Amino acid sequence: MINLAMVGLGWWGRKMVDVVQGHSDVVRIARVVEPNTNAARPFAGERDLPLSASLEEALHDPDVAAVVLATPHALHDEQIRMAAAAGKHVFCEKPLALTRAGAESLVGLCREAGLVLGMGHERRFEPPMAALLADIDAGRLGRILQIEANFSHDKFLSLSPDNWRLDPAHAPAGGMTATGIHLTDLATRILGPARAVTVDCERLVSDLPSGDTISAFVQFHGGGTAYVSASLSYPFISRFAVYGAQGWVEIRDRAHVEAPDGWVVTKGLKGRPITVEEVGKAEPVLWNLEAFGRAVAGEAPYPITGEQLVNNIALLEAIVTASKSKQTEPVA
Repeated sequence: MINLAMVGLGWWGRKMVDVVQGHSDVVRIARVVEPNTNAARPFAGERDLPLSASLEEALHDPDVAAVVLATPHALHDEQIRMAAAAGKHVFCEKPLALTRAGAESLVGLCREAGLVLGMGHERRFEPPMAALLADIDAGRLGRILQIEANFSHDKFLSLSPDNWRLDPAHAPAGGMTATGIHLTDLATRILGPARAVTVDCERLVSDLPSGDTISAFVQFHGGGTAYVSASLSYPFISRFAVYGAQGWVEIRDRAHVEAPDGWVVTKGLKGRPITVEEVGKAEPVLWNLEAFGRAVAGEAPYPITGEQLVNNIALLEAIVTASKSKQTEPVA
């Protein structure tokens, strides 16, 4: 059993604690860290978890093998460096960094220290998405030509204006760091490093400072394109569609991953009728953390590579730049 310290007890940190505790024989939450101890104390007390106000205290705990960062994005760099200096493995919520240089530095730091760096890209662990990636890797869809994807929700409209999730310093370019980053992770996993991106990011129906609706058209070095869109102003939708020379697959989530309720998978393979399949509930957030735990234990490699992490952040950085310039921007 790998002991984890959960750092950050906001909406998502609490979700991860409850997903793990009592549901895994691979990982467990050993303690929690939250600067706002008054707000966190009832939650920690109900779950019988030691509560610290500072990351340092968790890093000095010999029983803690790894930290899970559910913290504001701009803090990840410093926190990962602190954890690495203490010899702790790191699972970081997305995005890893806000620049390619930052991502390269953190990936290299963990690799050189012999530490596992996990990433909160649970979409890869959804059963239909895992099956799709396996089909693509095996060539069953042929050459991949296009990707179309949208991941949107309106959960942030009720947040206080001073919430860090609405701060452009932590969350630039509309919904990219909240939802779009999952889509670009999948797109770069499938099509490889991006070459260029054109973006439209607007504030249409809200006062969200980074904009509420973003669309990105991405071109890839190896050929193929992806259209990625995300809004923070309309009800939940998650759709991911891949088009290959031998067939296409569309995956639709029935509910947000916060409380997953299964998926609807539509397939059109060459020479066969279109099929529609219902896939039942699963908990990809837990499965991602368990994959991280197995990597920490040395039982299996973590399936998201450092190169893939860097490719995704390089695309994110270019999207942020293009959202401001309104020009097609190269991906470094």
